[in-house]
Amino acid sequence: MKKNWNYEAKVEEIETIISRIEAGELQLEEVFEQFGAAVKSLRECESFLKERQEQADLMIETLQDNEV
Repeated sequence: MKKNWNYEAKVEEIETIISRIEAGELQLEEVFEQFGAAVKSLRECESFLKERQEQADLMIETLQDNEV
């Protein structure tokens, strides 16, 4: 992921795309382009959350190991 990548900004971008599609603001070709962009952003968000979950799990495991 890029250094300046921002989870909240990506979620907002996805919400904007969904709103525009639902409102019928886009031509059919644009719908497919925007849908593709939203899917890509969703995958990036999913990857980000997975990485953070793994980091949290590791920290919890480390804390538990230190308590024993």
